[in-house]
Amino acid sequence: MKFIVTLCRIVVGALFIFSGFIKLNDPLGFSYKLEEYFSFEVLNLPFLEPYALIISVLVVVFEVVLGIFLLIGYKPKFTVWSLLGMIVFFTFLTFYSAYFDKVKDCGCFGDAIKLTPWESFTKDIILLALILVLFFGMRYIKPLFNKLGTTVVALVGFIACLWFAYHVLMHLPAIDFRAYKIGDNIQEQMSVPENAKKPIEEWTYTFNVNGEEKEFVTNGAYPNVDGEFVGVETKVIEPGYEPKILDFSIETSEGDFTTQFLEEDKLVMVVNYSLESAEANGMAKIKAMTQIAQEKGYTVIGLSASGDEAKQKAKSDYGLNFDFYLCDEKVLKTIVRANPGVVVLEKGTVTQKVHWNDINDLEF
Repeated sequence: MKFIVTLCRIVVGALFIFSGFIKLNDPLGFSYKLEEYFSFEVLNLPFLEPYALIISVLVVVFEVVLGIFLLIGYKPKFTVWSLLGMIVFFTFLTFYSAYFDKVKDCGCFGDAIKLTPWESFTKDIILLALILVLFFGMRYIKPLFNKLGTTVVALVGFIACLWFAYHVLMHLPAIDFRAYKIGDNIQEQMSVPENAKKPIEEWTYTFNVNGEEKEFVTNGAYPNVDGEFVGVETKVIEPGYEPKILDFSIETSEGDFTTQFLEEDKLVMVVNYSLESAEANGMAKIKAMTQIAQEKGYTVIGLSASGDEAKQKAKSDYGLNFDFYLCDEKVLKTIVRANPGVVVLEKGTVTQKVHWNDINDLEF
């Protein structure tokens, strides 16, 4: 039993640290996922949405800290009970998401590893079983160091987690797992290869035949039926190839300028998913930066999901000499975890990307 408990202790501790660190690397991204869970369509807890970032930081820090506590044997009773409570909650959440098909990606491992809700639920069930072994074998969990040493390691781990969370919020994630990271070419990430796998779909056509509704299942072909068409439903049996970037666009009411700007030799994109909630200190830094970029021969544009009125107000308030184009809010939040953030492209390839706090680090 002691060996089994030790093995479970190592596996659970390491997995909690890994999963927590991936989210701790990008707490803002995890807060976006929590907002999705809190929405009317999922848990119907919209009053929690304004606190999503605070909750995000607390949850991921606690997740990493619990993994550390378990591995070093700090306060076993508190640690195991906390692990059990956390995994029961997340097991319920992933089951709810999977069964009701509410959230497509659980966010358990951030953008590093994508799991479907059912895969995440399976993972949580396995973790629950391992934690139950720890619960019933709690007497075998012994500290790795003496009391002072264990306390010091636990405290240092807690402080390090808080510092790291603050650091990535004030700058950008230390490790970028998204499709817009430095070195990625946006056109390539949007393209679909000619030999890409096609989705397998099932089409269910309903016809009224002699006063009775009948269903005809095909792979998409319209059935040859002597009856009145009622409706059709489609179901994806097996998904096909999906490019990493789906909804990126640079638009105005006059048209789509995506291809034009992605072909620019030198392009600076000022990204504001919301101009209404943009950081004033950041916007104040934008003007000086963009003037330098333009003097160096760069084309400068803004991207925002805000309306025309907000765009004109931002230009007037901060004396900006470039135009804002329309892009989806979720896409902009994915591109850069800052409001505003700056992305530099050369023919569609990301060469630089910074939080507004680090605008002075840009090289033109």
